[in-house]
Amino acid sequence: MLEKIFEFILSEVVIRTVIILILLFILYIVLKNIIDKVLNVRHKTVHVDIRKVNTLKSLFTNILKYVLLFIGIIVILNAFGLKTTTLLAGLGVVGVVVGLALQDILKDLFSGIFIIIENQFSVGDTIEINDFKGEVIDLGLKTTRIKKYTGEIMMVSNRNIDYVINYSKEDTLEMIDISVDYNEDLERVQQILEELCTNLSNKFKDIKELSVLGVENLSDSYVVFRLSLITKPMQQFSVKREILKAVKNEFDKNKIKIPFPQLEVHNGAKL
Repeated sequence: MLEKIFEFILSEVVIRTVIILILLFILYIVLKNIIDKVLNVRHKTVHVDIRKVNTLKSLFTNILKYVLLFIGIIVILNAFGLKTTTLLAGLGVVGVVVGLALQDILKDLFSGIFIIIENQFSVGDTIEINDFKGEVIDLGLKTTRIKKYTGEIMMVSNRNIDYVINYSKEDTLEMIDISVDYNEDLERVQQILEELCTNLSNKFKDIKELSVLGVENLSDSYVVFRLSLITKPMQQFSVKREILKAVKNEFDKNKIKIPFPQLEVHNGAKL
């Protein structure tokens, strides 16, 4: 009995099977390391979120594992003399049926993979899809969820994202208009604004550049100065509010009048 067991273990078929399994395992380790290195380089050079990198690693590793496992089973069955052509034909028919039934899901998965690989947008980015603008609160391989500032949430299948506007990729340019009275000394006003811009640029880390462009417009009742503001992505709104508050305080301190609409009422002469 033991002799038959040892004879079977040392047979050419078993040895060939063991060698195949070892080679497939080595191939799996090598390809897995290549996947890890490629995605790590992508993470460092393009600054892809580490969560996306880990998702892709898990996805590609699982695909690789099942593909090599399938190849190993087919090769081993052939080694034992079993006909695999009929099995492959049957699996091919089943694969076609499943593929047709799940083609939308597969489109979502592939679209989600490309969104992550190409770093089109990330969780926390402010984007616009189909005229819906909001913050990305979830990015999956099948769907993307976007939350509007008013609270509405849109869930969109990745395959339906034909185009996207990302407001969080680059620095933002904002123009700020400041009105002053015609009776003010314009040179003095410009000097005060330039000093204020320098102080605010040093105070707020989100400001990339803040400068006074000069007189922008001569209106009916006031002079308009224009400021140019460059901030980190999506920080222009909060920074602008701080700048306007600082301008008001600085103008009050220097007794510079900010014009406002006034209505003059004249009493009619009595006949």
